[in-house]
Amino acid sequence: MDTVLEVKQLTGGYSPRRPVLHELSFDVRPGEMVGLLGLNGAGKSTIIKHVLGLMKPHRGEVMIRGVSLEQDPQTYRSSYGYVPETPVLYDELTVSEHLRLGGMAYDVAEPDYRARSERLLREFNMTPKREAFSGHLSKGMKQKVMIMNALLPEPPLYMIDEPFLGLDPLGIRSLLERLVQVKEAGAAVLMSSHILATLETYCDRFLVLHHGRLVAQGTLDDVRRAAAGEPDTLEEAFYRLVSEEGGDGPLA
Repeated sequence: MDTVLEVKQLTGGYSPRRPVLHELSFDVRPGEMVGLLGLNGAGKSTIIKHVLGLMKPHRGEVMIRGVSLEQDPQTYRSSYGYVPETPVLYDELTVSEHLRLGGMAYDVAEPDYRARSERLLREFNMTPKREAFSGHLSKGMKQKVMIMNALLPEPPLYMIDEPFLGLDPLGIRSLLERLVQVKEAGAAVLMSSHILATLETYCDRFLVLHHGRLVAQGTLDDVRRAAAGEPDTLEEAFYRLVSEEGGDGPLA
């Protein structure tokens, strides 16, 4: 399959009268990491909510592995793992119980569950906290639980929304190393972050969103060419593209 996530002419938002997103088209392919960039309010989280199926498009289509949410909700929802910006856990469940719940939700076979959960606990330095209640964890540890639950089922698509908030340096390194591994294994990753230097280092392609429209997309060279003066870095290209005078206008 050429694409894992395909978004076609997506227009959407909270109110049909005032759409946040305007005719967005892009894809995320197997074995690549795509960085989603934009200022606060540009529509990054709204895109992710549409892909998650939490919001219904006003127009357009979202498909994962050729299947839309309307066609097959179970297949669609089981095809992605998601890490939100703010951890959402059950205070009275332990770390191990959250992992168990995630494994059950995705129907992970018991031998795979045991091996994967133990490996994730080690990688994210959470083995000593495996029986701790989530209500007693720091924000960074809660984020690690969310990350581990997203990685546990090994889905074909990962959506990562501002994952570094609250993580310590080892947690950030563990996450990035694991994302490289899942990408090399053929999964697709869509990651939103304000840390542009990290996106430049790890991502294969980029989506630059401004006022709900894609003003550039493609490789680093593609984004540089879309910005005035072809700046050297992703950060400088981004600043030029989202300024009122920067760039050459929206690109399809």
